[in-house]
Amino acid sequence: MSEQPNPKLAVDATGGVSLEDFMEGIWRQNPLFVMMLGMCPALAVTVSAVNALSMGVATLLVLVCSSLLVSLLRKLIPKEVRIATYIVIIATFVTVVDYAIQAISLSLYEALGAFIQLIVVNCIILGRAEAHASKNPPMRAMVNAAGMGLGFMIGLFALGSVREILGAGSLFGISLFGPDFQPWVVMVLPPGGFFVLGSWLLLFAWWEKRKRQPAALKTTSVKA
Repeated sequence: MSEQPNPKLAVDATGGVSLEDFMEGIWRQNPLFVMMLGMCPALAVTVSAVNALSMGVATLLVLVCSSLLVSLLRKLIPKEVRIATYIVIIATFVTVVDYAIQAISLSLYEALGAFIQLIVVNCIILGRAEAHASKNPPMRAMVNAAGMGLGFMIGLFALGSVREILGAGSLFGISLFGPDFQPWVVMVLPPGGFFVLGSWLLLFAWWEKRKRQPAALKTTSVKA
């Protein structure tokens, strides 16, 4: 009898790439809402959806490219200088992204400010390089990095969209409520970032608790 195909992505010379590698960072280990990494840009630049998505895309590109290069060089980098080497690799791609954003939109570049350069010290990127890319083949490292980067971008957009809707009455600069809307000014101030982040974390905690309740009730009924 022939063996049934695995529902995950094909496992071959790519080094055992699976759907779990990609989905890990989107939900189960979301960098922003689960691991609580990258808090500085998450709270500082998410005053609008455009800023949030731009920072998310920039982080995603740096994360994927640096993970790929770290994985390709993983057998050549001496263990004693691996962290310094990872930082140099990350800084190189951050510089490329920094100049690219500056060339594409100067107003966006000014809105994001120094937080583009601070991608270098983002724990998500260095953590992926040390914990995953340095131990896995290139394709698997890229897929995992893409999932982590996309999860971070989704988290930033979740913050930025809510803050822009409540703080400016618009989304992507398009007015939603008309001229009579009174903006919640606090949402475009630093405390607004903490309020929105806390609300999302509360929502996810409630959802996880709700998912666990049926399992707990089922276990209790079996024991009874």
